[in-house]
Amino acid sequence: MEMQTPAPEVIVERQGTIGRIRLNRTRALNSLNVPMIRLIAEALTTFEDDPAVAAVLVTGEGERGLCAGGDIRMIYESGRERPEEGAQFWREEFVVNSRISGYRKPYIAIMDGIVMGGGVGISAHGSHRIVTERTRLAMPETGIGYFPDVGATWLLPNAPGEFGTYLGLTGRDITAADAIHARLADSFVASDKLDTLMAGLAALSSSAGRSDIDAVISKFATEAPATPLQHHLDLIDRCFVFDTIEEILAALEADGSDFALETLALLNSRSALSMKLTLDLLRAGRSSASLNECLEREYSATLGMLSNADFYEGVRAAVIDKDRNPQWSVALADVTPAMLGRFARKDHPPLF
Repeated sequence: MEMQTPAPEVIVERQGTIGRIRLNRTRALNSLNVPMIRLIAEALTTFEDDPAVAAVLVTGEGERGLCAGGDIRMIYESGRERPEEGAQFWREEFVVNSRISGYRKPYIAIMDGIVMGGGVGISAHGSHRIVTERTRLAMPETGIGYFPDVGATWLLPNAPGEFGTYLGLTGRDITAADAIHARLADSFVASDKLDTLMAGLAALSSSAGRSDIDAVISKFATEAPATPLQHHLDLIDRCFVFDTIEEILAALEADGSDFALETLALLNSRSALSMKLTLDLLRAGRSSASLNECLEREYSATLGMLSNADFYEGVRAAVIDKDRNPQWSVALADVTPAMLGRFARKDHPPLF
């Protein structure tokens, strides 16, 4: 009997004039590992140099989503004894995030289903970002003792008002309309139209540009269904405008509405150290000149994560034991500047 060769974790192919990158690690919800990042990087180079390729299209195989993020289980298992493995993963991932943002050809991401963490990194930096009624997007890192990375500290501060601050601190998952409002996505296309949309893209000429891509997408795009979260934007702007977690929590408590108290309870379940770090990084991102500046800052913070007890406890509770009951190492009142200083390391070569 002939042995079947397993399918690669990233399928790279041409479809007409479109360079396809199909994430294919379906059992792990297409979570990214180092080999996948390298295959994506190689594909980006190949397609960028190929005059027959008009644009790149990134999708996720399987029924559940584009990508659930980075392979945090790998980092959990290797982080303490082989920290260089986690550091290398983040380094290569962040470089790819930057390449996507500055890609010379249209970069189209189908953000169907679950799009979290690293999945946001390989989609939201693209030139054309499409969400569907199945989209569930989040940067859920404060719930695992981590922080929003992959350039999120550049993306989230560019959301209107304090919506990005809210998303980064709470880690709440959002649907299509909220993703578009947050400027993390551009267009809503119903999932049953995706195959026809992709066929239309593949039929474009090799000289097609961004406006040509826009024209194809506009044939299928409709208005995203409204969400309840849109009713709370004023409250979010009022309560998340502050530069300390303590003031944000106090504002939510003082508001006293059901939504404010639900948000307060959610924040109180997150790692206090992660929330402090996240808010500092989001505020720094707001005054940064470029995505790369934010990625450099995020990379320094990831190196500190490799010795952060909350990160290992958060991953244990969410991914390893799945008891959803992390025991954080420090209370909000006990987070010190020295603790936060561990995430501003400078003892590494720059990314760019």
